[in-house]
Amino acid sequence: MSGRNVNNLKLIIAVVFVVSICFLVASVFGFNYFQGLPEESYDDETDDLTVIGFSQLGSESLWRSANSASIQEVFQKDNGYFLIFNNARQKQENQIKAIRSFISQRVDYIIFSPMTEEGWDTVLQEAKEAGIPVIVVDRMVAVEDPSLYTAWVGSNTEEEGQKAGRWLEQYVEEQGYAEEPLNIVVLQGTLGSTAELGRTKGFNTVADEHQNWNILKQESGDFTAALAKEVMRSMLQQYPDIDILVSQNDDMTFGALEAIEEAGLTTGPDGDIIVISFDAVREALELVESGKINLDVECNPEQGDFILEVIEKLKHGETVEKYNYVEETVFTQENVSEQLPDRTY
Repeated sequence: MSGRNVNNLKLIIAVVFVVSICFLVASVFGFNYFQGLPEESYDDETDDLTVIGFSQLGSESLWRSANSASIQEVFQKDNGYFLIFNNARQKQENQIKAIRSFISQRVDYIIFSPMTEEGWDTVLQEAKEAGIPVIVVDRMVAVEDPSLYTAWVGSNTEEEGQKAGRWLEQYVEEQGYAEEPLNIVVLQGTLGSTAELGRTKGFNTVADEHQNWNILKQESGDFTAALAKEVMRSMLQQYPDIDILVSQNDDMTFGALEAIEEAGLTTGPDGDIIVISFDAVREALELVESGKINLDVECNPEQGDFILEVIEKLKHGETVEKYNYVEETVFTQENVSEQLPDRTY
């Protein structure tokens, strides 16, 4: 073998060795990064701070981003807190890993927004045994022992669904076709999530009171615009006479509107299809104002201050409510313009 080939072989071996070492170090010290967990950790400099571990289910929507920002803004060092943030990227297994990481780091409090309601008993039992209070936010958990979490902060999603149904009752009455057959399709969120379960149940409770309300199909768009567009396109092909779309979040509504427009149909107060949406992010409220969305039921993402209030009470040994609901409203063309200038999300 020539000297040049020997040198090349040595170089290849050296590169392979360095890469292997990098992966080994990453697996030991950077595990959190590759799992979508927080890169930052805390040390002696945070001894005077209250350490919070927060596992957000993902960043699937504008609402979710606003929710994360709200929590990150209040749990800062200036307020006496150190926040370890985790983006689970829509995977429950990532959230369970994150919570276990928080437990091993002995954080003071754990906050998390669960991907779905089921499957949390074991890891929350571990948190309870470690003596770490858990605050569930936005979505709920279905556990056999409610003491596994200290408090919940979020929206009454079943009430949101009922608000949508009651508005539709009044609207069709005012338009003069309350007794006519109404064909409805529903874009559901992530199946098994609190928002999907609550909004579905709430709206269906009202729909069941009206024999002329025909729910043609309910199908998940997983809270994303891309999938909702595909589902809506399929629904339009299957049902050419849709009167009403109920979309369980604004991102799905954006995708659905694209499909409807591509099909040559219109929406809103003067359109072919009545559109009811949920969340009420700024971009959607602008569509309410312009007349493409009839109703947007608010789901308030700015929950940081509410969570902070709960934790401050716990720090001072005060009793907290188990369920803490945030304030919300509904938007139509009649009231949306006065709200838009001050909208922060």
